[in-house]
Amino acid sequence: MFSGLDRRAFLGSSAALGGLAISGCATTPRAAEAPCTPLAPVKVETNRVIRTIAGLRPYRESGFVVRREQIGDKALVHNYGHGGAGITLSWGSSRLATSLGLQGHSGPVAVIGAGIMGLTTARLVQEAGFPVTIYAAALPPDTTSNVAAGQISPFGHFRDDAVTPEWRSQFLAAMDYSWRRFQLLVGEDHGVRWLPTYVQAAVEADPANPLHRYSPGSRNLSAGEHPFALDDISTYDTMYVETGRFLARLTSDIKAAGGRIHVRRFVTPADFAALDESLLFNCTGLGARDLFGDPELVPVRGQLAILMPQPEVRYAFTGDAGYMFSRPDGIILGGTFERGEESPITEPATIERILARHAKLFGSLRCVA
Repeated sequence: MFSGLDRRAFLGSSAALGGLAISGCATTPRAAEAPCTPLAPVKVETNRVIRTIAGLRPYRESGFVVRREQIGDKALVHNYGHGGAGITLSWGSSRLATSLGLQGHSGPVAVIGAGIMGLTTARLVQEAGFPVTIYAAALPPDTTSNVAAGQISPFGHFRDDAVTPEWRSQFLAAMDYSWRRFQLLVGEDHGVRWLPTYVQAAVEADPANPLHRYSPGSRNLSAGEHPFALDDISTYDTMYVETGRFLARLTSDIKAAGGRIHVRRFVTPADFAALDESLLFNCTGLGARDLFGDPELVPVRGQLAILMPQPEVRYAFTGDAGYMFSRPDGIILGGTFERGEESPITEPATIERILARHAKLFGSLRCVA
């Protein structure tokens, strides 16, 4: 059995922020000397915070929905509810949806929603040769997807005992296609790149685990192979997405291929009757809760502190402190998984705890011979 919660929720207790300043790898750094750690320390200082943000993940215990139904004379394909794995599963879930909707269809297509699911769905519709129009209440950079940290690793999108074997097969098919598709987009144009990732846990190699192949290079490290003052450190490589750049490029690609985008809000499914298109894709994320009356869909808030970029930090970390993902647009610090929180606003006390825990982590890096 594999779990949808393979990254750690944290922030159970408060920590004093104090004067956060990380300038070296030892408790008494010497500015004149080269760092003694093989990893550049993250400079966790309050005056390096460039923004704080919060996003609401659209979470369903029984997993994301890809399903077709008929509403009047419209065919509607749902593609929503991906929790913390929206970026990760985007291409694959959208491929499942378009395969379900486009077979036997002719004519233009409508996509409802302009987050990551809406944009990848629209792009795949275009690649299949159909004209597409996106209708959305919010456009990038004002979507929930823009808040995502962007690690390509499935996290926080289902509960183990609430999903069916059929859904697991659907999930693995989506993961497989996304994994291959993102590899084709690595580079500055789309803001996708590979990074080594350090995890505060021992890895147990299990080739039978269907997710094993998505952690290439996975292995446990000895104390002499890493600078963290922690037990049980392992590492693997994965891709990271600079979400703002990626969503902007997808939007540009869709427009360049003739796609149209209209700002429009739908209150009930009856509002779809006014659209000219006979095939619609519902990619409204958390909005599907009210629009389609899905009571299982609940928000899970994630709060982030973004530090000034550090080009020398070319790795990521996940553990009890939360997570640190290095991107060209900033150092992403996070790790909250607040089920049922409806407010997309950061809380100062939570941001302080995120900073304090990361300051402690990177302030205690050890020298490694």
